[in-house]
Amino acid sequence: MNLFNVYPLFNINPVKAQGSFLWDDKGEKYLDFYGGHAVISIGHNHPHYQNKLKDQLEKISFYSNSVQNELQTELADKLGKLSGYEDYHLFLCNSGAEANENALKLASFHNGKSKVLYFSGAFHGRTSAAVSVTDNPKIVAPVNFSERFIKSEWNDIKQLEDIFETQGNEISSVIIEGIQGVGGIMIPTAEFLSKIKELCGKYNASLILDEVQSGYGRSGYFFAHQEFEIQPDMITVAKGMGNGFPIGGVLIHPKFEASNGLLGTTFGGNHLACAAAIAVLDVMKDENLIENTQQMGDYIENEIKDFPHIKSIRRKGLMIGVELDQDCSEVRKSLLYDHHIFTGNSNDKNVLRILPALNIGKQETDLFVGALKVVLDKI
Repeated sequence: MNLFNVYPLFNINPVKAQGSFLWDDKGEKYLDFYGGHAVISIGHNHPHYQNKLKDQLEKISFYSNSVQNELQTELADKLGKLSGYEDYHLFLCNSGAEANENALKLASFHNGKSKVLYFSGAFHGRTSAAVSVTDNPKIVAPVNFSERFIKSEWNDIKQLEDIFETQGNEISSVIIEGIQGVGGIMIPTAEFLSKIKELCGKYNASLILDEVQSGYGRSGYFFAHQEFEIQPDMITVAKGMGNGFPIGGVLIHPKFEASNGLLGTTFGGNHLACAAAIAVLDVMKDENLIENTQQMGDYIENEIKDFPHIKSIRRKGLMIGVELDQDCSEVRKSLLYDHHIFTGNSNDKNVLRILPALNIGKQETDLFVGALKVVLDKI
């Protein structure tokens, strides 16, 4: 049997990782400034993370959600305290797409409505409803398409108001990323988020903040939307939550009532996943990683802002989009193959996406800054 070939692959086979570095099967060393799509939040193989997983593996790795699991309670308690959402409830699942599926479903259960409003440039996942609110026709199959999903333009308050005026009574929820990642590090304005919140309240629609990529300290706040003092009805999380171990979740406002069987998952919130997520929160708190994210993000921007061919830098914390005056693909390849540095791209072909671990230091950062200058100077 062969693999189903859906991924364009670099000819690199990592076999070891530590901190912000990877080593391939030939012994070559790489700097990781992308973290596997913002997944690596506390660095590869952090000792506390490793020990938590090893200890848990020796006890119990999995049982279903038909029994009590004290690790889930510990995770919810620590997440509530560190994020500032202690009065919310937590539903655990396996991925960002699954988190968004459950948030959309819960909103519809709550208000009995069926339409969902999403935005241009959005990426919320590849599963049924999540892909239907993703702005990429290439990955939306006919079975996923429905007129229940309404697209509005990013940061366009007038269009937002017009849609609610005509269809507000049918809109169950509005889903929006705290910062668009795949869309090219697009940041919502405070006025835009405030208007969404206002209209959701007026028309009894749920506001879902997708913080799958922009959450967990990535933006310099625990959640990106917290900069704007917006309180959503639900917050979805994944990626950096487990530092590579698959886990996702939905933070749910207390106005939503739970009942047996309302939501469910086989693997979500299993013992190993919870151990990984607890370790991440411990390290974030003990090592002041949100503060480090703010400081290192500022440092990177200040170091590269005057480099040639950079049109703009879109950034919050260590969620960085470097907009070039041309397609970034050759720059990305040169960084990878000539300088052994992983970076990312986005749906905006000119935007180089930078998503290092939140505990990145100045020494590693200077390697990236120096390499980027060399690459851009050669163009």
